[in-house]
Amino acid sequence: MAFALPPSGESGEDRYTPLSEINVTPMVDVMLVLLVIFMVAAPLLTVGVPLNLPKTSAAQVTKPQQPIIVSINRAGDTFIGDERVADAELKRRLADLAGTDPNRIVYVRGDRSISYAQLMDLLGAVNAAGFSKVSLLAEAATPAK
Repeated sequence: MAFALPPSGESGEDRYTPLSEINVTPMVDVMLVLLVIFMVAAPLLTVGVPLNLPKTSAAQVTKPQQPIIVSINRAGDTFIGDERVADAELKRRLADLAGTDPNRIVYVRGDRSISYAQLMDLLGAVNAAGFSKVSLLAEAATPAK
């Protein structure tokens, strides 16, 4: 805090009176120095080594496809996505999908009331179609309070 000196001739206790002004000059100086440092350093962060890269005949990286979702409901009806598929047609449809991309991810969803055997039959059909990346989906449990 800064103090101003009173004119000469005043008493001792009234000699120093505080100033209510804030000196912002040092803060402005520091901010200007930081601005200059960042202005000089920013172009150096983005500049890389100039190279003449070689050409390649490798295939471009493709965008990953959406996963296939196979579901079985309480009544035992099977679905691929939102479309109901008859049991007799399920293996053929899965084989057609596996023929286009066997590395595609398949998510299998099953109602909690179905038997373990029904779920295993569905997993067997997915595996027999040629898919190797299969995951089971479940709903997250609510944390106990």
